[in-house]
Amino acid sequence: MAEITRHIGLSLGADICWPACFEHMMRRLDLRIPHEGDTVRFEVSRVYIEPFDLRQGCKYDVVIDRLTHWYHTSREWIKKAIVMNDLYVFNNPWSVQANEKHTSYVAMMHLGMPIPATWMVPPKSYEPTPDLKPTLSQYAKLFDVTRVGDIIGWPAFMKPYDGGGWRAVTRVANAEAARAAYDESGKAVMHVQSSVEGFDLFVRCIGFGPQTRCVLYDPSAPLHDRYTTKTAFMSAADAEHLRKVTLTINAFFGWEFNSCEALRKGSTWHPIDFANPCPDSQVTSLHYHFPWLVGAYLRWAIYTAATKKRMRKTLDWEPFYEIAKRDLPYEDKLDLYAKVADERFETARFEEFCHRHLGHLDAELYAFFTTEEAKTAVRAKVAALFPAHEVERFTELFWSRIQEWRADQKAPPG
Repeated sequence: MAEITRHIGLSLGADICWPACFEHMMRRLDLRIPHEGDTVRFEVSRVYIEPFDLRQGCKYDVVIDRLTHWYHTSREWIKKAIVMNDLYVFNNPWSVQANEKHTSYVAMMHLGMPIPATWMVPPKSYEPTPDLKPTLSQYAKLFDVTRVGDIIGWPAFMKPYDGGGWRAVTRVANAEAARAAYDESGKAVMHVQSSVEGFDLFVRCIGFGPQTRCVLYDPSAPLHDRYTTKTAFMSAADAEHLRKVTLTINAFFGWEFNSCEALRKGSTWHPIDFANPCPDSQVTSLHYHFPWLVGAYLRWAIYTAATKKRMRKTLDWEPFYEIAKRDLPYEDKLDLYAKVADERFETARFEEFCHRHLGHLDAELYAFFTTEEAKTAVRAKVAALFPAHEVERFTELFWSRIQEWRADQKAPPG
């Protein structure tokens, strides 16, 4: 039996808190996992930005990518390493580039999900190019953006087709507001989406591999209060429904870490925003839920590295489309979609692996979030975002919410 080392790389931008906690936890766990006759150990290091030879090797087995959705050099290094060196990366960089909110809406509409009515409108203004005038003069139809609202109903939301982080999202209650929002949108290509009026729950379901966590979300609150600390706010059946929705979306697009926002009206869940393949991972917004997220990072990274899980480099949508063609109620189709997702995420194998090799992880998380190392990670992120005179106040706020999470575990796990 040989001792082998799996290398996990962290490709980071402005992330501070979760990587520090991830690294501390990996040292605490000090894993030695038996796998196929060998003993697997782990080394974690950060991926740096530097020139690279397209034929050079890659020391990493798995890379957690938090950068390449916007930083091109790292994106191309990761794509090279996937193609040349069989690197496992989450998330798939090609899918993150290609499948923005617009694609995610139309694809899930095709699968029968109750997405609110959505229109795309051409931009209000354009970057001048030599071909712009002849193109628009011949082919651009004049239109009144307020007619879209008349068709889908008021109020509506105007938002970029490829937006993120609530950027430039405007609730427009009438034609006058829609016209003003469109005038301010500039060169952005916009969606106009029907509002789900009368909803009683707004939930963000975080999916990490086959792991999910449903959080009651309040978009009207300040950023540090949007993820509420409420628990038991919906039934087990609703939670299972959102698990299936989230895993279906994630498996369809090859996103192993993504979040899905959905509104419940009556008994129907309407997914409204679910192309979020670089979800917020910061303690300054997640606070109470942050320990769960750190644990989810650890489990999925350790599992994929230890088992040398093969990365699905291309997207195979046909199994989902074949289900969509069948004359079945939506809930029955969703069950079948989720079955495909569970197969792709190796849910049963993952759960067995965690039971056998990571049964002590919850207890270690519970203990870690009493340490000075954990609090230092919280303070470091707060200091990066908040003015100096507010650092201690918000550090204590977020730390107290983490302690609420610990108290809600009832007793130390393990």
